[in-house]
Amino acid sequence: MTTTPASAYGLAMRGDRAEIAASLAGASTVPYWLDGLRPDARPALRESLTADLVVVGGGFCGLWTALIAKERDPAQRVVLLEGKRIAWAASGRNGGFVEASLTHGEENGKLHFAAELEAIEELARENYAAFRDTLERYGIDAEFEETGTLVVATEPHQVEALRKEGVDLLEGEALAAVTSSPVVRAAFFEREGNALVHPAKLAFGLRDACLSLGVEIYEDTPVTGISDAGSEVTVSTPVARIRARRVALATNGFPSLLRRNTLRTVPIYDYVLMTEPLSDEQLESIGWVERHGMTDMSRQFHYYRKTADNRILWGGYDAVYHRGRRIRPEHDQRQETFERLADHFFLAHPTLRGIRFTHAWGGMIDMSTKLVAFQGTALDGKVAYSAGYTGLGVAATRFGAEVMLDLLSGEQTARTRLDFATAKPFPVPPEPIAYPAIQLMRAAVARSDENGGKDGLLIKTAGLFGISFDS
Repeated sequence: MTTTPASAYGLAMRGDRAEIAASLAGASTVPYWLDGLRPDARPALRESLTADLVVVGGGFCGLWTALIAKERDPAQRVVLLEGKRIAWAASGRNGGFVEASLTHGEENGKLHFAAELEAIEELARENYAAFRDTLERYGIDAEFEETGTLVVATEPHQVEALRKEGVDLLEGEALAAVTSSPVVRAAFFEREGNALVHPAKLAFGLRDACLSLGVEIYEDTPVTGISDAGSEVTVSTPVARIRARRVALATNGFPSLLRRNTLRTVPIYDYVLMTEPLSDEQLESIGWVERHGMTDMSRQFHYYRKTADNRILWGGYDAVYHRGRRIRPEHDQRQETFERLADHFFLAHPTLRGIRFTHAWGGMIDMSTKLVAFQGTALDGKVAYSAGYTGLGVAATRFGAEVMLDLLSGEQTARTRLDFATAKPFPVPPEPIAYPAIQLMRAAVARSDENGGKDGLLIKTAGLFGISFDS
């Protein structure tokens, strides 16, 4: 393997700009997962009705909530409302990494929930197993692959840290058997509780499973408000109203229908590239002949994986906040970030120079300052909510759905007895404070990567308040 610089990546462009521009030319702005795959739209809600449970949001969290609710009580009337189309937002734009972890990794779990970590990990294993079982039970062909994730060290201090931890480190020939990338110095496998999935096929499979159980799904039906109606809740849409006994809010990073949650998440944009299909020879040239996914250990990290037709998805690194918590379609495209990702891709895989990226897209992540989801109730327990998945919601949203349904039932369970399930994150301040504060934290994260992983005063101080931040 060739010698790498002290810092493998960075903001400065190292590759040929013309080559990078050519690799991105003509890339579709439609997320690869959704390109040509959308099923026929469900109708919009046109008339008022009553329901036992209304689920607001048609991403992973809402779909899991509706499905599990019907499994628990098939007789109840469950209605799911989606403002646009099923899986159009984060659930159809992510990398498709399925992780059992509910705590954004062991280190973050120890920081925030050390006393409960053993119980959380047991529930995480149960949730992951139930996720897998659901795919089998309903015949959901989501391209589920339990291939594990190769965690790679690209900096000397990361290798040193791994040696101190005593992990089963791959170096030399053992490393070359799984990747020959010149930026990788060492690596280890996370096998258990790590899989890959086609996220849109997962979402549409859950949608079909919901419909098979009698869940009523209405698309193009934004919810404009909820209000207390005594023993019920009124859910308002532009055309009709629903009187519901219970409501589950799965709107995640979008503006909350509950004022109390306004500052508990912040929309952070993440960006992804997808290559053209690669030949066996091209994959052999980068030493990636197995099906595992990969991620690096930096705070500003990349994640990458293969698709069923041997494309490579390459994403991460930048974490972009738009002033005022703005969520707009134009934010899904950011040429500066796409060029940086392409540059980093060719640094990591120089033998692939000259290939094309067929898709380039972005999407919003509902980041919380604990980097994990939180749940709770409102309106005297008639409304439950779940949000803050911070980019790791493919499997964790199923757990959040279970917690919401537990809370709405009023019964204590192994999930709701944990502070972890309902502990609220430190709020992200409103503007005009939020934008400069987030930019300062991003700069501190970048300096940490550049300075051998050493945390500066800002990151250390934030940690004292229970605030975490990664890309």
